[in-house]
Amino acid sequence: MCKLCRSAGPNRRSFLKFAAAGAAATAALPTFLSGPAAAQSLPQGVGQQGRRTLIRGGHVMSMDPAIGDFERGDVLLEGSRILEIAPSIDAPDAAVIEAGGRIVMPGFIDTHHHQFETALRSFLPNGIMYATPEREGARNYLDDILGKLSVVYRPDDVYISELFGGISQLDAGVTTVHDVSQIHHSPAHSDAAIRGLRDAGRRGVFGYFEGYGADAQYPQDARRIRDEHFSSDDQMLTMIMGGEAYLPDVDPLDLWRLGQELDLPIALHVVGSLGMAETMDRLIPHFTDRHLFIHMTGMSDAAWQRTREVGAHVSLSVPIEMQMRHGMPPIQKALDMGIAPSLSVDVECTMTADFFTQMRGAMTLQRAFANQAALEGAEDAPTLLTSRDVLEFATVNGAKDLWLDHKVGSLSPGKEADIILLDAEALNVAPLNNAPGAVVNLMERSNVETVLSAGEIRKWKGEMVGFDLLALTDQITRSRDYLFETAGIERSLFD
Repeated sequence: MCKLCRSAGPNRRSFLKFAAAGAAATAALPTFLSGPAAAQSLPQGVGQQGRRTLIRGGHVMSMDPAIGDFERGDVLLEGSRILEIAPSIDAPDAAVIEAGGRIVMPGFIDTHHHQFETALRSFLPNGIMYATPEREGARNYLDDILGKLSVVYRPDDVYISELFGGISQLDAGVTTVHDVSQIHHSPAHSDAAIRGLRDAGRRGVFGYFEGYGADAQYPQDARRIRDEHFSSDDQMLTMIMGGEAYLPDVDPLDLWRLGQELDLPIALHVVGSLGMAETMDRLIPHFTDRHLFIHMTGMSDAAWQRTREVGAHVSLSVPIEMQMRHGMPPIQKALDMGIAPSLSVDVECTMTADFFTQMRGAMTLQRAFANQAALEGAEDAPTLLTSRDVLEFATVNGAKDLWLDHKVGSLSPGKEADIILLDAEALNVAPLNNAPGAVVNLMERSNVETVLSAGEIRKWKGEMVGFDLLALTDQITRSRDYLFETAGIERSLFD
């Protein structure tokens, strides 16, 4: 202990006096300061068919303009679905989740995440996508992550990264993911990715993208995968066809036609810094409303205009785009074109997969552009994004961009109950003065108190439900060790 700390410390008499006063003050505090249901045990049967659940007394932010918001409101569920939202609901037969002091809202939706890279978290904190002369010898994404590490994945490595990454995002309130799994080195790798998504217990969209090696069956294995795993679209997992425009010796139109044949949406990375603008311009006549374009950096006005005309979708990964040299995130371009984007986290080898980071990144970048234009006297300075706007990107727009808006994205009667309860009485938020602003500008993963996926409780009072996290952490650590050793890459904690 430093001298200042010792000299400033209380003596025994003053300490006892302070402790007694503190105990008396604590006893006088209202009980809600420790949570409205701190002692509430996990309700039984929640999410089961026919079982009703009442989420009672929360600050309800429905994200549905027809429903609106309630400073104090109730949400009634039956099984996996939302029955009713109102200021007060009488449901004496329902299990009750007390939500006083909590913001109740739909879960976040991640429209692009390379979840197989979970074991590689933070390995590339300072890297960019590709090698450049001014960074000679520095690690980069294409050479080191995809070129060296991803090629040594076994199916078991795929599985644990998918599972661990999914649980981690549930912990952060992300209830739906589009997993862009570029790890299809064999049918067994594909099956492992799907199994990991399923075992995480949340809604997922399996993105069937490329793989590497002699056993790779991309893209033709899409037919088997569709038949075996996605024969019904009415399930927690659905499928998107990867239709990249940059793969060597693969015509993107062949991939797009296969997706159309299988009645699947098509997703692809669109990155100007990889020289894709000319390729995308050639593909303009083939854009449809079943396309999801990821990044859209550096694209021509013609490509943007066609995207708007046909109703194609755009996913932005603003923090990663700024970090890894994709090109300037086109948040303002999308807004100028009347295209409301969704948000996505991209790669955890470089940056966190929580959605508070994504929302803040998108909002602050756009406002920086708009504020600077206003300061420079521009008559047509862009309108500033609001907290509510980026919440829509993270929920409603995410559902639309994954063709799931009939199921999730808002708290609406008839939709499935993918719901999060955020602690608005926590030290970093209280006192609550503006709910959208608190979620976007103040909150973090620790505020995600309870998470429901299709009505089932996956996180309860700050703790994940149904997983042995210590065993899973050991498993992903062993996978990490194997991947680096096999790829011949040394790790250093402090480089």
